[in-house]
Amino acid sequence: MYHYYLGFKFMLSYFTVFPVKFKTEDNLSSPAVLSAMLFWLPLSGLLLGSLSLGLYLSLEKLGWFSALIASVAYPMLYGFLHTEAIMDVADALYAKHSGKDAYAIIKEPTVGAMGVLWATAIFLLKSGGIAFLLLHQHYTLLLAVLMLSRMGLLFLFFTQTFRSSFLMALKKGFGSKAFAGSLFLFSLTGFALTGLSFLLLSLVALLLSYSIATSLAKQLGFMNGDVLGTTLEVTEMLLLILGASLWL
Repeated sequence: MYHYYLGFKFMLSYFTVFPVKFKTEDNLSSPAVLSAMLFWLPLSGLLLGSLSLGLYLSLEKLGWFSALIASVAYPMLYGFLHTEAIMDVADALYAKHSGKDAYAIIKEPTVGAMGVLWATAIFLLKSGGIAFLLLHQHYTLLLAVLMLSRMGLLFLFFTQTFRSSFLMALKKGFGSKAFAGSLFLFSLTGFALTGLSFLLLSLVALLLSYSIATSLAKQLGFMNGDVLGTTLEVTEMLLLILGASLWL
């Protein structure tokens, strides 16, 4: 069971800004630890969403401003890791249309104007969606969405091939038992949050994640971590819009 503990810590260190310490003898490259890291991935959405929700409730007397603060705090808590991916993917897509090497562009440390514009647009829409649900007190729906976007990534890890040695190592360690166990655990959590409506959200989330990721990969010619990060951001944005439309 120790590898699940290490995997949980590795997940926190990689997908959040929380300071996490490891012992020198901890082997984070072992397949069991990498599998456990992905097993806990949906929990990161639940944890970060809960912290953002707690921030909103503690500042609720500020009205809409508290919702804005909480919605911006959410990506800050994962260090804008996935938001940055949108910039790289957008630049690579436009470069591909111009006949350039998309993979070389996506690896450059700089970003272009189109990357900034697309990332800003998605960031504003997603932040607005989070603030909207907070102001209308749909807290459990928000937490379910943030968890489901990461469950969609687990489906991609289980079904896709990546142009990344680290992602392929994660995929190799992430077997069917770990995949099924994670989906079962966090599906139960989702049902506890939103009831039977979680089933509809789950189907939509998996379909969106698969469609977005494979569409981007087809256009770019590869799938890597930036494609996964962009998929997470766009999936969350669309689920927030859908949730707000159906539940309000």
